[in-house]
Amino acid sequence: MLKRVDQEIYWRIKQEQEKQRSVINLIASENYVSKAVLQAVGSVMTNKYAEGYPGNRCYGGCQFVDMIEEIAIERARKLFKVEHANVQPHAGSQANMAVYFATLQPGDRILAMNLRAGGHLTHGREANFSGKLYRCFFYNVSRETEKIDYEEVARIARKESPKLIICGASSYPRIIDFAAFARIAQEVGALLMADIAHISGLVATGLHPSPGPWCDFITSTTHKTLRGPRGGMILCRKQYAQAIDSAIFPGLQGGPLLHVIAGKAVAFKEAMSPAFSVYQRQVLNNAFILSKELEKRGYRLVSGGTDNHLFLLDLRKVGLTGLEAEKALERVGIIVNHNPIPYDPLPPSITSGIRLGTAAVTTRGMGENDMVQIAEWIDAALKKREKCQIQQQLSRQIRRFAREFPVQPAD
Repeated sequence: MLKRVDQEIYWRIKQEQEKQRSVINLIASENYVSKAVLQAVGSVMTNKYAEGYPGNRCYGGCQFVDMIEEIAIERARKLFKVEHANVQPHAGSQANMAVYFATLQPGDRILAMNLRAGGHLTHGREANFSGKLYRCFFYNVSRETEKIDYEEVARIARKESPKLIICGASSYPRIIDFAAFARIAQEVGALLMADIAHISGLVATGLHPSPGPWCDFITSTTHKTLRGPRGGMILCRKQYAQAIDSAIFPGLQGGPLLHVIAGKAVAFKEAMSPAFSVYQRQVLNNAFILSKELEKRGYRLVSGGTDNHLFLLDLRKVGLTGLEAEKALERVGIIVNHNPIPYDPLPPSITSGIRLGTAAVTTRGMGENDMVQIAEWIDAALKKREKCQIQQQLSRQIRRFAREFPVQPAD
């Protein structure tokens, strides 16, 4: 039908489908949904408008969408062992915004991880709404260890007296000590929010400590390690439920994306299965092996390694910028993103590093031995990037290899 109605869009979707089948995707924030999630997101749920919440909508005819949203809420609560869940945020950014709007006034103080140390745009970046509306202060990682220095976080918190402290990151490869953040927040009288967008799948399966017992609010996307559709969610203590729900609707959003909420519900159920725990363990194993294989080949790992699904390479030692490496790898069919390293001397548009993650390749069934081969290809693509014949040969090998692994599991 799409091909008959709109060939321009049809063929570009087909091209993207072919590309996804033919490359090795190491983008840490990407994954592949199951066929069940894909069907839910592409269902007739997209036809229904339902401003409000189950049992209290602004429109009639919501009995079935109410059921689906209630199922999604209950599954999120059970999966993360929390008192309240809101599954309506369109994205992680809206989830973070809702927490700010529910708890802060313009000009209030926020303490968060510096973007260039591994934080996130919505944690106070000047160009972002968070940096425009609030007074934002930042903690960095230690220059020596490139890990969070909790004593330094406490020192800054005492000095600046933030109303909200944010823990969580977009490119931090180590375990986050939520209990340590909770002690700091309690000492200075701050609320505490954990942004677990990257690690939510690991948290759900117990492979990363949960922020649930320690944090007032938890935000996340649903499409990274959690392997659901693109979207967001907020988890919180019951005492904040009304404030959070009101911040999302009517505060920030109108009608929820009910087809995406259906996909979230499916993904939450999948995340409760024993197979999902096995998958998350393999994600960690693959990240460890891939990072260590690259370290053997002369690449420096930021912080010396990884405890989760991602890691950062410092490319200064091999004479490359992050942007150069990203482009060189894409030419042979390996997809990464250039990424700042702590205390990076280069601007964010260039960077001295790249970020690599293993959630997507693990979904496709790649294992430890495959990580060894991928490390070899990465090394060859970067060190022999000027040799066209070798690059062409690598591209053919990688394409053949990638197409052996289905993008969607046969479920």
